[in-house]
Amino acid sequence: MNVQRAGNRASRVGTALVIDDHPLYCDALASALTRVFADSTIRTATTLEAGLDALRSGFAPDLIVLDLKLPDVTGISGFLRLKEAVDPVPILINSAMTSPEIVTSLMEAGAAGFVPKDVSIGVLQTALREVRAGRRYLPMEYRASAGRRPECNRDTSQEVGRKIAELTPQQARIMKLICEGMPNKQIAYELSLAEATVKAHITAILRRLDVQNRTQAALMMESAALTDRDRPEQAEARNFLTH
Repeated sequence: MNVQRAGNRASRVGTALVIDDHPLYCDALASALTRVFADSTIRTATTLEAGLDALRSGFAPDLIVLDLKLPDVTGISGFLRLKEAVDPVPILINSAMTSPEIVTSLMEAGAAGFVPKDVSIGVLQTALREVRAGRRYLPMEYRASAGRRPECNRDTSQEVGRKIAELTPQQARIMKLICEGMPNKQIAYELSLAEATVKAHITAILRRLDVQNRTQAALMMESAALTDRDRPEQAEARNFLTH
């Protein structure tokens, strides 16, 4: 089996919202939705803010299909904002960002399911039907990793805040660019540093945050910024992710 229960009952999908920054892919998703949910009303948006505007205007979707990599969000923060606005409406993630850490974080945060962007239309339609039936969908190859919580999420909020507060100003700037998805070469260009210097800083950052890789570091930053937003020691981390 490749599904998990997400609710107590199936629900009809009469309206759906697709948020993806590629208009052609957005249209393809809308077409897939209409094939599964006959006579449904589908709206599309190419940014998170446009999707939130649709919700503010009164559009009430029964299902949302969301891409993670949008021009106005960082990492999984867009999903967290959207879930806060529409919960308990199911959100199915359809993204090219497929690392086990990200998938685990999404499922633990309450996503209705995850589908990589490179799957066939048949797999996508299966995922849509499972979500409509009140179940959570996850491809078999992701189930084992989704059952393991990433090391970087095992710290308490206080410990996470302490580790982030210990970053130097330069490390904090580099961490912000990592969260924006920049490779080392681009970070070096942005900060007028040698690439070797950037690599040395990143090694120090990973050691200080006690994580294994850049993805875990970014997830830790997002968790600190979006979960403990009232803690004074998190203010600097919030600024890294939102400015």
